[in-house]
Amino acid sequence: MAEKLDFIAQCIRTFPDFPTKGIPFKDIFPILKDPKALAAVTDLFEEHVRNTFPQVDLIVGLDARGFLFGPLLAQRLGVGFAPIRKKGKLPGPTLSVAYSLEYAKAEAEMQEDAVSAGQKILIIDDLLATGGTLYAACELIKQQKAEVLGCLVVVELKYLSGSDKLKPTPVFSLIQY
Repeated sequence: MAEKLDFIAQCIRTFPDFPTKGIPFKDIFPILKDPKALAAVTDLFEEHVRNTFPQVDLIVGLDARGFLFGPLLAQRLGVGFAPIRKKGKLPGPTLSVAYSLEYAKAEAEMQEDAVSAGQKILIIDDLLATGGTLYAACELIKQQKAEVLGCLVVVELKYLSGSDKLKPTPVFSLIQY
């Protein structure tokens, strides 16, 4: 496990002042370019979920980088995948929640029929910063009377305390800064 984590960490790049001054952007795209790194991320998520949440019904991924890891994990677990997108990107009836990012405000939405009441859900994204996006996702799942088992992220910026905003929902992060 330590070898995989070290390998993944070496693939993550930092771009200072992106998208705005003062933001150190953690770029996970080199992970996607390397099949071994992508497999390592998926392996570690799968191992964690199988050991911690064997009863998961659905993986929900956040727009847009949660879409990169979520379907792979869902397929490995033999469960479905559902997206949460930025407002105005989904057809049909939707539910939405407004939230704040570390550098902007936004609104997330999900199709009303994407999640069924009582389902056990894991939410996945590439990065946890201030927790606004994941908190909004948790709220969308709760609106549909489903249970959020936890959140999975590749990178967590611990110094921004985003996981505190999500309590009592557990957060599993592969790499922490």
